[in-house]
Amino acid sequence: MSDLSEEEEEAEEAEANLGEYEGERNPEGERHGRGKAFLPNGDTYDGEYEYGFRNGQGTYRFKNGACYIGKYVQNKKHGQGIFFYPDGSKYEGDWVNDQRHGHGVYTYANGDTYTGEWLNHNRHGQGTYIYKDTGAIYIGGWVNGNQEGEAELIYLNHRFRGRFLNGNPLGPGKYIFDIGCEQHGEYIQAEQDTGQVEEEEELSFLGVPKWKASEITKLTLWTPHGEKPPSPKEDPPSFQELSSEVFSPARDEEGEEDEGSREEEENQDQEDQGEE
Repeated sequence: MSDLSEEEEEAEEAEANLGEYEGERNPEGERHGRGKAFLPNGDTYDGEYEYGFRNGQGTYRFKNGACYIGKYVQNKKHGQGIFFYPDGSKYEGDWVNDQRHGHGVYTYANGDTYTGEWLNHNRHGQGTYIYKDTGAIYIGGWVNGNQEGEAELIYLNHRFRGRFLNGNPLGPGKYIFDIGCEQHGEYIQAEQDTGQVEEEEELSFLGVPKWKASEITKLTLWTPHGEKPPSPKEDPPSFQELSSEVFSPARDEEGEEDEGSREEEENQDQEDQGEE
């Protein structure tokens, strides 16, 4: 989200006529049509203007190497556009009022990618996050930048299906193994000894949910809401024949998704700094 105050936003708009300008103007002397602006802070804009505002297709280059190529409406990034960040990451997709909003693809500096829905600068809705280093893939819901809702987390030789909350699996779910069986169970929230804490701080003291397996069956239809799966007709592999009784998809990807979130927050400020 934009971190600009109202006063800073007004100053930003007022700067539209600052710096050197080469291009078309209307009878009132306003920048109107095609033109190029060289701003006092070292940034440049090359594109379309209407009545003094960046409006239409344009390219805005920041002096630190960042660059936006796409649509503008009254000085705001609005419509289809690509933002290249100084750290090597980029976002390509929909913009609304200077924010990532709609559908877009974010490629992070570490090689991870997110493809899906955005709301007010945050991953929100349905989306797919691919972890480059491990090859794991998260497909499912997002709320305010966090993995939340029905989802599937795919690994090399198995996958987890269930619900996520605040980036962690929670509640009933199942692991599906390529050898042809499933392990059903539930992620249970492990509470840490918090002592006396404020009510709003309680969530931060909750531990990582722990997987508690209940039974192993042959492959069945996904029953995410806790319905008991049908009993197998043949004896499935035992718990010991599987890799472990306790799994943690959140721990397997610990730090990677958070790194992506930090990149977005840092780059979010970059989008607002320096624009005329």
